[in-house]
Amino acid sequence: MFKVDFEKYNSNYINDEKINKYDEKLLNIKKEFTNGSLNQWINTNTYISNEELNSIKEVAKRVREMADVFVVIGIGGSYMGAKAVISALSPKYDINRPEIVFFGINMNPTDYNETLNYIKDKDIVVNVISKSGTTLEPSIAFESVLSIMKDKYNEEELKNRIIITTDREKGTLRELVNEKGYTSFVVPSNVGGRYSVLTPVGMLPIAVAGFDIDKLLLGAKKAIDEDFDTAMKYAVIRDILYNNGKNIESFTIYNDKLFYFTEWLKQLFAESHGKNNKGLLPISNINSRDLHSLGQFLQDGKDIIFETVIGVEDEGEYIIPNLNYDLNRLNNMAVEDVAKAHSNGNTPSNIIWINKIDEESIGELIQFFILSCITGGYLLEINPFDQPGVEEYKKFIKESLKEFN
Repeated sequence: MFKVDFEKYNSNYINDEKINKYDEKLLNIKKEFTNGSLNQWINTNTYISNEELNSIKEVAKRVREMADVFVVIGIGGSYMGAKAVISALSPKYDINRPEIVFFGINMNPTDYNETLNYIKDKDIVVNVISKSGTTLEPSIAFESVLSIMKDKYNEEELKNRIIITTDREKGTLRELVNEKGYTSFVVPSNVGGRYSVLTPVGMLPIAVAGFDIDKLLLGAKKAIDEDFDTAMKYAVIRDILYNNGKNIESFTIYNDKLFYFTEWLKQLFAESHGKNNKGLLPISNINSRDLHSLGQFLQDGKDIIFETVIGVEDEGEYIIPNLNYDLNRLNNMAVEDVAKAHSNGNTPSNIIWINKIDEESIGELIQFFILSCITGGYLLEINPFDQPGVEEYKKFIKESLKEFN
């Protein structure tokens, strides 16, 4: 179930007349989605084939039987989507087995020492994810984990415990697969990292964590079939607010299971739109916690922010002792009341409601935001698929690495 309210708390900025001015632009963009260069994004087979799905399920079953820890090595889009989904769906305190350990997202020696010490005496399966195979952070992490694994397992065992997700034909990791015979999956050439959660990049870790990847895709298809126009409307509203001086978008949640989902959203929109001196700066808020900190700025601070709130209608039942309050109802009342208060303070809100946090609803949200992000890029007249700024820091690090030779 998927409901939106883009009008109630945006009325000072949004009206039908302003939205209707985008009709011609949206018509042209929609033609590209249905018959043109963007057609792949309204077909879930772009992300993953039935053959790949079945293979992932088989490998995930094998990993779950043999591993204490499943180490996922990747950075940016190579891990963020899977982390978002797994965090949203996992119990807070009951750690599933195998435990999913994300590694290679930094070059911090404290993290390296603590993580490697934690996994060294456990049964390990590793999945290294890199299209080129040369990205510095995951390359260092893979070498480090591989060093531990070579001390524990012989070559035949390693063959069953190393899984590589990389380019179909080229790159150092593909060469390693061809040489050693490791299990491998493909990073689709036409799906960039931040868009890749529903490809083998994200689906294998999600399946190993025990979640239903078929239902994720079912949700994504639902977004394509039922939410496409709403996703485009959201892109228009973002653009109108941006053109009215709202330079920051806060993705606001009332359940911290969605924290890493907002981290993925920040990557999706910042990396896709933040170029040519354009784009909204995405931030996040977790309420009620941040109502007592950042909430002050949203209520009374500089008039530069709007919110996109993700609410969850059904989060189970908890009746507060002695007060007889239904906490689920109270939390959802807060979604509306805070949006009303912030709107009075000149921070407008979009509200997106899902029925509950499960695979289908998360898949629907993922595809909804992907469609919106692509549409928004074309409204900004930028390419939503490249990331030239990300490549810039790599040039300087590559030069500095010469000091180690």
